[in-house]
Amino acid sequence: MTPPDFTLVRNPFGRLVFTGADGEIHESVVPVRAFPIGEPERGIALVSTEGHELAWIDGFEQLPVAVADLIREELASREFVPEIRHIRSVSSFACPSTWDVETDRGDALLVLKGEEDIRRLDREKLLIADTHGIQYLVRNLASMDRVSRKILDRFL
Repeated sequence: MTPPDFTLVRNPFGRLVFTGADGEIHESVVPVRAFPIGEPERGIALVSTEGHELAWIDGFEQLPVAVADLIREELASREFVPEIRHIRSVSSFACPSTWDVETDRGDALLVLKGEEDIRRLDREKLLIADTHGIQYLVRNLASMDRVSRKILDRFL
């Protein structure tokens, strides 16, 4: 592992501070995933408040553990995409409908406005948007239980 040509620390206000190889300091930098669903551990940009890319990280393995942990913490605090593990029931197979789901973040009720709010990302992944703008992920359609798959099939 080659050490990165920058340092990254958290200031007393909880914001990330980036210092480049040239000594230039940027406060309140934001990590951004290039492929948040498909490859969340690969391709992360550190971006300034002006929207300029300060550093590109191919993968967390090329970073010191402390820096990788800071970036993961920051990403976790900004990203909220619960993963649906089980669909208990839906109020109706016509939209709008209320879904009772179990996610990796706990139980939830989501309201599906229309079938167009279910987006297929690839053969196995779905992204479902509820009326509040929360995105729910179905990571692997084939691995879901029979009841959940049957409900999803009615909407796809």
